[in-house]
Amino acid sequence: MAQNIAAKQAESLLGHGDQDRATHTDISNPDREDGRYADESGEKMKGLAWMGKNDVRIVETSKPRIVEDHDAIVRVTGTTVCGSDVHIMHGVILQVEKGDILGHEFCGVVEAVGPAVTTLKPGERVVNSFVPVKKTNASKLHEKLYGSRMGGIFGYSHFTGGYAGGQAEFVRVPLADNNLMKLPHSVPDEKGIYLSDVLPTSYHSVTHTGVKENDCVAIWGLGPIGLMACYWAFQKGAKRVIGIDRDWRTEYAKNKLNRLEVINYATLGSGETVPSKIHEMVPGGVDVAIDATGGEYAKGFTHKLELWVGAEQDTSEMLNECIVSTRKFGTVGIIGDYIGFTNHFNVGSLMERGISVIGCGQAPVQKYWRELLEMVENGSADPGIILTHRFKLEDIAKAYYMQEKREAGLIKCFVETQFSSRRADGTPELTRL
Repeated sequence: MAQNIAAKQAESLLGHGDQDRATHTDISNPDREDGRYADESGEKMKGLAWMGKNDVRIVETSKPRIVEDHDAIVRVTGTTVCGSDVHIMHGVILQVEKGDILGHEFCGVVEAVGPAVTTLKPGERVVNSFVPVKKTNASKLHEKLYGSRMGGIFGYSHFTGGYAGGQAEFVRVPLADNNLMKLPHSVPDEKGIYLSDVLPTSYHSVTHTGVKENDCVAIWGLGPIGLMACYWAFQKGAKRVIGIDRDWRTEYAKNKLNRLEVINYATLGSGETVPSKIHEMVPGGVDVAIDATGGEYAKGFTHKLELWVGAEQDTSEMLNECIVSTRKFGTVGIIGDYIGFTNHFNVGSLMERGISVIGCGQAPVQKYWRELLEMVENGSADPGIILTHRFKLEDIAKAYYMQEKREAGLIKCFVETQFSSRRADGTPELTRL
């Protein structure tokens, strides 16, 4: 939290760089600035707001209005909780502010469009890109820390544009022609929603890292992104895929992908490590390692302490495991969320053994949208393997804590609103929390 406060102060000193942005940023709640961005009808909606560290809750706020000609208002029919949302809840994402509406993945029905929107009309079913295209982030701190600014992200702090998210009943989508894709009737919300983030992000991690036929691949983290990355690695022709995690998710993944080999590092014997186990399974190391975990969760005491006192923003433990588990001149891809600086990074192994490290970045969703939609439509890709639960929007705060603790076999949920359609056949029944 101290880093978050410092980030807000730094942004005020640097100044906000919104002069050349493609859209109006930092509308993280329609009621900001005395309701300037609220719908003129006065209609209210429910939305999940960040209220402080480890405190997210459903609040009543105003329905958003069209602010710019290229905006659309979407009536949300499905949303979800991501592991990266838990980072927001913990307050480790810079520039999150009290009252920010959260959620970067959603699908719904177009409620209204601005006069400059040409490809969409009210009543059409759509899914969003979690990363709005073009120049959609005004954070000067982001530019200072990273060297340049990436695009915005819905519901993910003012460090990434300050957009109100889709864990709500309505959401404003800027640049709607670019940031919404129509969903055909053959694709229910329970599958279409994952075209927002999970499918393109996991597919990008495998594609951009360069997994190819006959590769041996190891993937750290078997949440939704990691599990789908395993799926795509097999589709790309990988000879072997090894998934690494620490609990029941290893068996869940194995049951969904029967060719998958798994390592539950919580069960390793004395003196065993993930890299030693991988070298035992694949002498010399894997061709490609992908980190789908991120830097918030430390394994050892040193990193736990350094994260706690703010001496680093991310732990390097998983990255180091990836590096030393990879063969000489192999490749490490990073798709898990990392925020800033880390300590004890094994740069020696990286350099001396010629390892290539690829930061996958936030996925270019639109690049893959049509290809992935076609695979979902024809059944060659099934996001249903990650869907384990269905909740109501009113219970979404509790779902955050379930996601955090990996409780009740939760991999990925579908969150319904008052506007949702009847549950699609073959998808989980509603669970009340």
